[in-house]
Amino acid sequence: MSRAALPEEISEALIARLVDEFYGRARRDPLLGPIFEAQLGQRWDEHLAALRDFWSSVALQSGRYRGRPQQAHQPLGLAPEHFARWLCLFEATVAENCAGPAAALFIDRARRIAESLQIGLNIGPKALAFAAPGHGSESGR
Repeated sequence: MSRAALPEEISEALIARLVDEFYGRARRDPLLGPIFEAQLGQRWDEHLAALRDFWSSVALQSGRYRGRPQQAHQPLGLAPEHFARWLCLFEATVAENCAGPAAALFIDRARRIAESLQIGLNIGPKALAFAAPGHGSESGR
C-alpha cells in the first residue's frame, strides 16, 4: 500500500488490522514474545478481542473496553526497556498501516498509555524514589 493510499481516518477495520499485525510482531519479538506467551498461552484470540475493544475505546471512544490494564500488567515484572520495545514495534506498525491524523492519534495515545502504565508500575523516568526506612533526609530526630 502506498503512503498516499494509507487511511487517515480511524475505523474499526483499521483498529483490527493494527492490533492483529502489532501483536503478531510482539509474539515473535525476542524481548516481548516470551512475556506474552507465558501469560496467554492458548488465549490469544480472547486477548486480541479485548485489545481491539481497548483500542476502539481509546481511538473511537466506543466504551467497549471494560478491563483493568494496570492490574493486568502488575505481575509481569516489566521494565522500561519492555515499554520502549513495545512502542518501537507499535509505531512501526502504525507507520505501515495508516497516515496523517489516524497515525498521529495512535502514536500519541500509545505513548501516553506506556507512560501511564510505567507510572502505575512505578518504573521508568517518572518512578518515585523512596528512601530506605531510617535513611530519610529528616533532621533533628
